[in-house]
Amino acid sequence: MRNTARWAATLGLAATAVCGPLTGAALADQPTAPNSLYAPSALVLTVGHGESAALATPARAVTLTCAPTASGTHPAAAPACAELRSAGGDFDALATRDGVQCTKEYDPVVVTVDGVWQGRRVSYEHTFPNECVKSARSSSLFAF
Repeated sequence: MRNTARWAATLGLAATAVCGPLTGAALADQPTAPNSLYAPSALVLTVGHGESAALATPARAVTLTCAPTASGTHPAAAPACAELRSAGGDFDALATRDGVQCTKEYDPVVVTVDGVWQGRRVSYEHTFPNECVKSARSSSLFAF
């Protein structure tokens, strides 16, 4: 029994000597390593005619993956990813193209975006008054 106690004490001291520097302040100073080389960014975009996604039937749908490289069924995946990155992933902050003049015709078009952007879940829905206004909102993200 004495050998077991001595062996446990020796093992405990050895573990403390080896693992001790990894606790407390030493561990807090270490930068956290990412689980992977990039945060996932994979989206499904739809467009349909109607006032809301609940009332509209999607006319078209595409996939867009922006990490590690731009891909998916989106016809302009690389520019769409660049545009979304420049807006910081905020769909409402997408730049409007200058010089586009649209009619005041009301033929609502709804776009939805669901998926993951840089590791966080996103769900977005926006209704534009017509196709022209939707196209003026961004040059490539909603052009499909």
